[in-house]
Amino acid sequence: MLIEVAGATPADLEQLIAQQGKFEAKVANQTVFEGGKQDIADVCKSDAKCSGIQSCDQVQGGGYACNFMFSVYLTQGAAEKHANVTANLPLDETGKYLKDKLYLYVDDKEVDSLNVGAELRGEVTTQISIQGPGAGKTQQDAYNNAKANMNKLQTILITGSLPYKLNIVKLDTISPILGDKFNYLILLAGGSAMILVSLIIFARYRRVKASLALLLTSFSEIVIILGVAALIKWNLDLPSIAGILATIGTGVDQQIVILDEARKNKTLSIIERMKRALFIIMSSYFASVVSLLPLYWAGAGLFKGFAITTIIGITAGVLITRPAFSDMIKHIEE
Repeated sequence: MLIEVAGATPADLEQLIAQQGKFEAKVANQTVFEGGKQDIADVCKSDAKCSGIQSCDQVQGGGYACNFMFSVYLTQGAAEKHANVTANLPLDETGKYLKDKLYLYVDDKEVDSLNVGAELRGEVTTQISIQGPGAGKTQQDAYNNAKANMNKLQTILITGSLPYKLNIVKLDTISPILGDKFNYLILLAGGSAMILVSLIIFARYRRVKASLALLLTSFSEIVIILGVAALIKWNLDLPSIAGILATIGTGVDQQIVILDEARKNKTLSIIERMKRALFIIMSSYFASVVSLLPLYWAGAGLFKGFAITTIIGITAGVLITRPAFSDMIKHIEE
């Protein structure tokens, strides 16, 4: 598996991924529900009404402690199991809670214990609240610790336990500053490539209009790719951006075919010459798509971004930009 996470350190990843993360909730030493879709219908994460840090207070002896809370929605089966386990349990001295607490275990280690209200004894309820602490020398440290503990517990509850142990092969970190530099250099490379290609086309064909048409067509392909990526909510990684650059190169090749077909064999009409050029382009398109499809699944998804953006680019090319470029050249020739 290839895992990419923004805003996490290698230590965070190693702790989260390499551990099995087995979650269990027990009452009277009996498991009432576990992490995963079988028992957990939903976990509140982004709604402040049912998830967040409740309080941060200074503790005796120095330091701070914060408490988090979030709601967990059980499946009907898990709720019924909870009701059966608690049905015959006695109440404590106050009469407000069950004598046995709800104990939370992660990787067979107790992480928290919660009182179970007397009104929940034997009741089938699908919503419960999970609470937990976080400590630190400063209030901000305690807040961050509580938030990290909450996020970890929420993730384990949602995903459940992995059926096997994972071995981490390699951990890489790309800083935001370096990422910005990558983006700048890639944009610079793409823009420079388009300008240089246009100059070469001008030197080859001696036509300003044809060079400008090629430059405009290549730029419009980039806009279309970015628009489709935004529409399908595809995050552009480095392979995806490499696919955009590959699309520019493929587009230039095909536009050169159109220009050459427009210049030679003057015995045919310009429409016939454009049809011949588009036939060559369509043949090249189908060959490219067939060769790119295996990359979608190759290398554990490493080349998925490259395959998707390239297919989007060349498809937009044969359906939109190549016919438009042919019309522009046809009008120039006429």
